[in-house]
Amino acid sequence: MEKKDSLWFYNLLTVTTAILVVVFMVQFITQNALKLWPDYTSMQSLSSPIAWIRWILGDMSEAQFYKSELASLGLLIGAITAHMASVRKKNWKGFDLSYGTGLFPWILFSSTLGLILSNILWGWTVIKTDQWQPTFVTFVSLPAAVVLMYGRGLKVACVGAVSGAILVAPSSLLLVNYVCMPLNLPNIIGNVSGMALGSLIALFLLHKYPTLIAQSIEQNNTSSKEEDLQSKTTNLTTQKYGPTWTIRRMLADFSESQFFANELAGLGYLIGVFFAIYLNPLSIAYGSGLIGKILIAQVLSAGIAILVWRKKWELYGWYPTYIPISSVAPAAVLVYQGSLISIIVGAVLGAILAPPLARKLSLLLANYQHPYIGNVLSMAVTTLLTVGVIGLIPTLS
Repeated sequence: MEKKDSLWFYNLLTVTTAILVVVFMVQFITQNALKLWPDYTSMQSLSSPIAWIRWILGDMSEAQFYKSELASLGLLIGAITAHMASVRKKNWKGFDLSYGTGLFPWILFSSTLGLILSNILWGWTVIKTDQWQPTFVTFVSLPAAVVLMYGRGLKVACVGAVSGAILVAPSSLLLVNYVCMPLNLPNIIGNVSGMALGSLIALFLLHKYPTLIAQSIEQNNTSSKEEDLQSKTTNLTTQKYGPTWTIRRMLADFSESQFFANELAGLGYLIGVFFAIYLNPLSIAYGSGLIGKILIAQVLSAGIAILVWRKKWELYGWYPTYIPISSVAPAAVLVYQGSLISIIVGAVLGAILAPPLARKLSLLLANYQHPYIGNVLSMAVTTLLTVGVIGLIPTLS
């Protein structure tokens, strides 16, 4: 067996093992789960300060469809641990946080501030409608993009946070409530379309009126989209794209939507998810009881995406393989109540279709627009397509 074929085989074996481990852990933890933690319904009621805190913390893990304060805490602990290891130049720090920009603290600050402002401005929609609303969108969209494009600083972080709260959040709210719900479309389509719309407007205004932020993109060494769309992976010349890299990349992709992109953050995230399942399976994933199937679909899709698009990682240094984890795979499971077909088809189509579409869409954007916009547009398109395709399969009708 040639070395190239051997590497592909070992990567396949690694992905298969990871999927089997997750399946076993989901089954074992679910069977032994307790009900010691408040469920999702008590969080959504927003009837007390504790419920509000749970809701806002839960927003940090919303992008992966978890909506769990425990998952969010796991993500934050993992990311902060990685940051401390990076500052101390530890070998186990993992992939450089936030694409090696050194902007992780500012991204976390801006995204968190934007999230708090969004809940202050729009949290009333949850109470008024007595149902879920996309208050989370600022944590995984414009604030981080503004910091990545314009650099560090209190003004940049605050501009990103405020613009996210006044442009991204209402865009998603309008699309979810007046497009997705009436047409019975998955809410994820409204979420990510609102992120794209609000970000396009905000970044255009910042480009048109640079005094709003007092910096320009050219002053911040932002990577060109032709060179790489999102980031530069650490030590590209010495990177080994074998089994170790594969499992690390799968873990890191779980934290990519939050712009952390680090395997320690991803590992902490998943530990938090399993902890939430153990304490109460109905405290996570909107109380749907589908968290185990969502997790299996996500790991399956992450593994397939890495296997299929590994050469693109080698070529570009970064490739949007994270997209199906935060969109197609979990959305398909929720829409079709965790059927086997929804798990498999959602994972496969998401992994195959979403990354290349995201790259093409990102390349069409103006230089003053952050390429993440192409990524979230890809989430909307591929989710709509995949959900439609699954619906055509006779066994589901």
